[in-house]
Amino acid sequence: MEAVLPRQCVQPGLVRSGAVPLDSDAPELPAQQPLTRPVAPTGQAARRAFGPGVIQARQSDLVSAGTLKVDRAAADQASTGPFGSTSTPGIRSRTRLATMNEVPRIADPRVRRERAEDRHKLTAMGGLAALSLDALSSVAYGPEAIVIALVGAGAAAVSYVLPIAAAITALLIVLVISYQQVIAVHPDGGGAYAVAKKDLGRWASLLAAASLVVDYVLTVAVSLAAGAASLASVFPALSSHLLALCLAGLAILTVLNMVGIAESAKALMLPTVVFVVCIFGTIVLGLTHPHPIAVIGAPVPIQPVEAFGVLIVLKAFAAGCSALTGVEAIANSVPAFRAPAIKRAQHTELGLGILLGLMLIGLALLIRLHHVVPRANVTVLAQLSAGAFGTGWPFYLTNLSVTLVLGFAANTSFGGLPVLLSLLSKDNRMPHLFGLRAERPVFRYGVGALALCAAVLLVVTDANTNRLLPLFAIGVFVGFTISQAGLMHHWCGARDRGWVPRALLNGTGAVLTAAAAVIFMASKFTEGAWLLLIILPLLIMLFDHIERYYRAVAEVLGLGRLPDRPASHRADVMVIVPVTDVSRLAEVALSTALGMGGQVVPVTVDLEHEATRSLCAWWREWDPGVELRVLPSPHRSLVAPIVGFVNKNLRAGHHVTVLLPEVEPRKRRYQLLHNQRGLVLATALRARTDAVVATLPFRLG
Repeated sequence: MEAVLPRQCVQPGLVRSGAVPLDSDAPELPAQQPLTRPVAPTGQAARRAFGPGVIQARQSDLVSAGTLKVDRAAADQASTGPFGSTSTPGIRSRTRLATMNEVPRIADPRVRRERAEDRHKLTAMGGLAALSLDALSSVAYGPEAIVIALVGAGAAAVSYVLPIAAAITALLIVLVISYQQVIAVHPDGGGAYAVAKKDLGRWASLLAAASLVVDYVLTVAVSLAAGAASLASVFPALSSHLLALCLAGLAILTVLNMVGIAESAKALMLPTVVFVVCIFGTIVLGLTHPHPIAVIGAPVPIQPVEAFGVLIVLKAFAAGCSALTGVEAIANSVPAFRAPAIKRAQHTELGLGILLGLMLIGLALLIRLHHVVPRANVTVLAQLSAGAFGTGWPFYLTNLSVTLVLGFAANTSFGGLPVLLSLLSKDNRMPHLFGLRAERPVFRYGVGALALCAAVLLVVTDANTNRLLPLFAIGVFVGFTISQAGLMHHWCGARDRGWVPRALLNGTGAVLTAAAAVIFMASKFTEGAWLLLIILPLLIMLFDHIERYYRAVAEVLGLGRLPDRPASHRADVMVIVPVTDVSRLAEVALSTALGMGGQVVPVTVDLEHEATRSLCAWWREWDPGVELRVLPSPHRSLVAPIVGFVNKNLRAGHHVTVLLPEVEPRKRRYQLLHNQRGLVLATALRARTDAVVATLPFRLG
């Protein structure tokens, strides 16, 4: 039998010629709708499309070959071909794939761009490393925060750490399920901001955006400060260089994220795996010992300051909820994932929830089993690791991995905040600069802004964790509450199948997170949380002011309305070309100006008489066909004579274009050696005239 290629598999981007020659007796098949990207049937679909006995080549083979070549001369010869033997009647044409030694090429340029861009995005495992370290590393201080709150009622109250951790884990489950829904409903990212904008209105979205910005910046500062302090506890000589350590870590993370988030995820993968293994090793081995193997740290006298009751439990719950910070980062960064982005982001969110929940419950069990209470100069997690491993190398490995991951936890903000700022810029609530991306899809201006804000915060607080913690976590719980309330409103409005349990789930989550935010604010108010009552309104006012400004600009520009037909002023056009010497640069500039039409006027400013006379002599000898105009400058100013000449011709009714030739060196490091005068002149002309200012690059070969 003869090999055939049914018309169903001939799609744009796979066949260069656009059609496959068929014999005249071949039956006409239904027209195929054009696809957005090359798709070839596989498996059962291939058998249905090609008939019995047809073996369809894999889609990857078609795409990697980049083309299908049709050999008409061999159409009548019996051959098996690359697709194998066929028996489909009525169609007799022979096809073959490009030979394997040809350069693989995807014919559709859109597919090539998408695949090239996708290489720099995150996988599910990469998402855990790049976007989940904030949440995962919070086990270093979340359980400890619960213990510190409980010991206010005495050491015996620490036994309640397990039910409180269980309640926090239940809230975590609600949040994970909720943010999986957020990812599906809002695949463009934004998290609480996107939910609030769609379902709760303008001011709620501004509050969500402000709270997320605060939380992201604080996450960077707190994570780096805590990591530096943890490292200094292992190496005391570094205790006087905490700020320098933080700034160095911030610089490393900034460079990694400027290169690309996928590259930063690869760099963070190994520390993440080591950290997770060490924490679970601590839990498993610790639970096998009824008593700790080793006890570290000096005992601290514990004096009860209030009776155990509901208030203590609520304080411990709110303090322990700091372990949930970072859960929202994945939903905020869905565009950073590879296709299919929604499924990958949801799988990453689920993986984060499972790991974090098991860690919280396991560490709470271990705290209760070993009766761990705060001790001097050591953390609760360090006590647990010593109790499980002793003080050998596993103990040091665990605590060093905690230190490293606490520092890298700041990377979560580098993945989330730039995406949030880009969404705000699309909504005209931040400068449009934050919506620009580099070649590897990286919002570099957002990365730079986050690094700058975090550096300022670290310098102001001298990298002191205790000064940063009162502001930490409140912002994210405001975002949690808005996100839950927005999704509840969404389900109540949609009323699709299964909306009742979803609305109840999100409503319960909104109540719990709002309660935690209020309790956290009340308990930390005098320690610095009051600053949020100033910072959040200021950010909301900033977003509102930028949006109103863009709205006013749009009104002036007439955006959304059809303007008048453009008028032609070719007869009154004047092109002014400043020159300083007779050179190829002047030749190219004058040739370009003459091609623009209208009157061409080359001008030079008489800054030095001898140089001007020499230029005029060279000009007469060159004779380019246009007269050089010399502008006097009594004060030897370059800008004022040209600005005055331009304004004079504008008042005379000319439509003036100033063409400024500039040199572009082959290497960027030489850029500062050129075009200083041109830059100054262009700035002055744009500020003090209504002329069109155009630059003409002259690339040095």
